Amino acid sequence: MEGVNWTSKKDFVLLGFSEYPKTEIIIFLLCLVMYTVILLGNSIIIALTILDCHLHTPMYFFLSNLSFLDICFTSSFVPKMLANFSSERKTISFSGCFIQVHISLAMGTTECVLLATMAYDRYMAICNPLRYPVIMNRRHCVQLVVVAWIVGFLNSTMETILVIGLPFCGKNIIDHFFCEILAILKLACVDISLNEIIMLMDSIVLAFSPLLLIVVSYIFILSAILRINSAEGRKKAFSTCSAHLTVVIVFYGTILFMYMKPKSKNSITDKFITLFYSVVTPMLNPLIYSLRNKEVNGALRNVLKRLPFMRS
Repeated sequence: MEGVNWTSKKDFVLLGFSEYPKTEIIIFLLCLVMYTVILLGNSIIIALTILDCHLHTPMYFFLSNLSFLDICFTSSFVPKMLANFSSERKTISFSGCFIQVHISLAMGTTECVLLATMAYDRYMAICNPLRYPVIMNRRHCVQLVVVAWIVGFLNSTMETILVIGLPFCGKNIIDHFFCEILAILKLACVDISLNEIIMLMDSIVLAFSPLLLIVVSYIFILSAILRINSAEGRKKAFSTCSAHLTVVIVFYGTILFMYMKPKSKNSITDKFITLFYSVVTPMLNPLIYSLRNKEVNGALRNVLKRLPFMRS
């Protein structure tokens, strides 16, 4: 098989959790439920932001984009992952594999930029409330979202092209449940230093720079909140940020733990961490924004009242 490039083969084999068949059945059922919640929860968020005029604000415009992003990200690999979990033939085509790589990288980068944009929105709302409606107008919000998506897809396209050009010398067994770029790079039979350097630079520029902007934004936000005289005013101001802050902590907390922890010799540990990041986190986002959120709950009641079968 020496010297054979990936183009000479038809499929990758995804090992997933095949070493633990009983565990795989449990994971299949859990992922099926979580994927259903992801589709339903995020679709409801998107529908509410469109149908209810009270949610026609920058914060919920950005949130609807985050929900759409989570649907795209999970739909790029979860259906195939579930099919492989329930099948003895756990394969994916090379083209399908690199589509997964491209979409997952694009969605991950876009989410980093989008979360920073949402922090900027909260900063403007709390620290510059009088100028907020002028600065965060519809056109500016659309521009910010478009930039986030363009940055995500440009970065993903560059990294995917670099991986596609690598020779794998006939190696086609991926020790993962989906086509994760680090798992694919392990199959390369050439020096991957360039890929590692580019990924490190991307992580600094496109993952940790947004995190730095988020931290700086919340330092100013916290400072502004502490200057509010009334306790009720402070509570109300912080409540507008609590959901976004929770999503940031869950998202970046998982990423930092996954990439900064000591390398584990047991790949099953890394798979479970990736599963949490890629499936559990997108499921939590709509729950975080809907639980104890009076605006979202009120919008849901208003929309339901308009439905014919809900009218008395």
